[in-house]
Amino acid sequence: MTPPEGTPDEAAAATPREVFARLSAGISAGRWDELAALYAEDAVVLQPFSLPPAPPRVDGRAALDRHFRAAARGPLELRARDVVVHETADPEVIVAEFDYDGRVATTGRTFRAANIQVLRVRDGLIVETRDYHDHPAFARALASEGDAADTRDAG
Repeated sequence: MTPPEGTPDEAAAATPREVFARLSAGISAGRWDELAALYAEDAVVLQPFSLPPAPPRVDGRAALDRHFRAAARGPLELRARDVVVHETADPEVIVAEFDYDGRVATTGRTFRAANIQVLRVRDGLIVETRDYHDHPAFARALASEGDAADTRDAG
């Protein structure tokens, strides 16, 4: 993943579609420590369907960096698939639909989770997202070994 950290012109030249592709590729490759660089200093991430302990709102690049670094310490491995990006009438906004094929590294459990993200990108950086992830699919996958077998059809 190449975060838009070069010249200001390089960052500003990145389209919302390109920034989303960098975000998705970074998550899929497990490069969690690089992801916050894709966000503006005052970015806002809304997760209206999050389940505790995940926050429904994350404010600012520093908080996002902590959020992503916490994810790096977790057992989830995610690979985006079936990605469809929709352009909107607003050149700063895209809507991305995709699934995660996931694996819990500690148990080998696999799962699938549906996702929709609405991203606003300005000057090559994410300034706002609304993330609609299938959080129950993640919770089922992370449930204790005795709860269920493979959740491949989740989400």
